[in-house]
Amino acid sequence: MTELRSAAETAVQQCLALEEGDSCVVVTDDEREPIGEALYEVAREITSDVSIVRYPPGEQHGAEPPAPVAAAFGGADAFLAPTTKSLSHTRARSDATDAGARGATLPGITEEVFVTGLDADYDRIREECERTLERVGDAEEVRVTTDRGTDITFTIGDREWHDDTGDVSESGSFSNLPAGEVFVSPESADGRYVVDGTMRPHGLLEAGQELEFVVEDGYVTEISDDEIRAQVEEAAEEAGDAAYNLAELGIGTNVGVTDLVGSVLLDEKAAGTVHIAIGDNAGIGGETDAPIHSDGILRDPTVIVDGEELELPSA
Repeated sequence: MTELRSAAETAVQQCLALEEGDSCVVVTDDEREPIGEALYEVAREITSDVSIVRYPPGEQHGAEPPAPVAAAFGGADAFLAPTTKSLSHTRARSDATDAGARGATLPGITEEVFVTGLDADYDRIREECERTLERVGDAEEVRVTTDRGTDITFTIGDREWHDDTGDVSESGSFSNLPAGEVFVSPESADGRYVVDGTMRPHGLLEAGQELEFVVEDGYVTEISDDEIRAQVEEAAEEAGDAAYNLAELGIGTNVGVTDLVGSVLLDEKAAGTVHIAIGDNAGIGGETDAPIHSDGILRDPTVIVDGEELELPSA
């Protein structure tokens, strides 16, 4: 618990900047209760208006939580949500931040990732985010290639780039923790990308293991992996073609993450990586609602911004 407490203090005191008089809710589930309790204990030392809400783990990343959980999000000044399934790209979360709540989700967090990911120089992470954001902020087109066969071009259009620095001290601000990425919901994309890092449900891919995706006019049209294809098809039963939406392009900026560990939450932040997601992007500047948001991490990418190679962050 001592190790969890140190990480919880970073999240509550540095990232959330919780103050006396703030109302705060910790949303967790049965499988992440120790992390939720650690956050709750630190928060209750700062403010008396704090509560913890626990519910059974959701069935799918990006699926909406039960109504009482959504209400808890919306009723607090600040929130932290360590959960098994991601609440980042849900209406419950986005409605809360739109209404002025500030906070962070910790999707799929484990105790190891919690301790490792929050033991980082967040000032340096913020600097890398700002440098990268300045370079890509006005981009019209971004091309990503790798020696594994990735060659995909994203049309950014009027979509706004965002940075995830871990600083959620301002009203309405939102982050994943651990933090460290610059990302966008592109208007469209065409090409092929090959995931060789981490992707659910496989975790960290074995050497030589590759997951291939073909994208046409902003939609994934081919998926090489049977399990991932089945997940997307299941989401499509509810959301139709929205489940196949090319949802996100992200660049990792967390210079404290030097090795991929098999956690999407942590690995997508690793400095010098790129992640590409399928499905929902309504909570991050897009227009697509879907009960799935599935990220795949690419190692050693080359990123070309309007014809010029981007210098990627490095540890």
